[in-house]
Amino acid sequence: MLNAKVGKVGKVLVCGMKGVGKTTVIEQLVYGNLNPDTELHPTIEDIYVASCDTGRGGARETLRIYDTAGLQGEQAAQLPRHYLQFPDAFVLVYDPIDPRSLDMLADIKSDIDKHKEKKEIPVIVLANVRARVKRDTPPTTPNPVEKIMDRANIWCQRERIKHYTVNAMERPSLYEPFTSLCARVHPAQTKSTFPQLRQVMQNRQKSEA
Repeated sequence: MLNAKVGKVGKVLVCGMKGVGKTTVIEQLVYGNLNPDTELHPTIEDIYVASCDTGRGGARETLRIYDTAGLQGEQAAQLPRHYLQFPDAFVLVYDPIDPRSLDMLADIKSDIDKHKEKKEIPVIVLANVRARVKRDTPPTTPNPVEKIMDRANIWCQRERIKHYTVNAMERPSLYEPFTSLCARVHPAQTKSTFPQLRQVMQNRQKSEA
């Protein structure tokens, strides 16, 4: 997973509300050894390096994935400024049983748009359907997951960003979104015709000499 060719390293920032499963998603993608009993501690900040498929005939590229501390409360629109300036792509994660986590993504996306300086930055949204088990939350009237997912789809269509449903406990569910993202961060290189043109000009000069 970590043996990629030397070249450009795409920087991907993963963010969202506290407890939606960001670290679980990354750990499962990179190592694939998590299960429902695995204990993970709250993240302050962490960095992973992964060799990801681009979907182009087995070609793989390197992603440096930045895991961030989950936002909560009044921090909804307060991603640190340096988080908004260096990434080549963003992964926004929410929990479809908690509408607040989806609402927070709208604030984060707004901040990204303000700081991207007119450059095109890929953004994808992940609905983590097994984000967490609420053992210590007082019972409330649950919001139907389907309703929240429909709202997420409408918002993503309006923002023109991809929306994926994943299960952090099922590694294969993570392949499509990250393969697609890696392909966008590392676009296919088109072969230039200038070397051939230069050779033609050199041959012509020799024949005229």
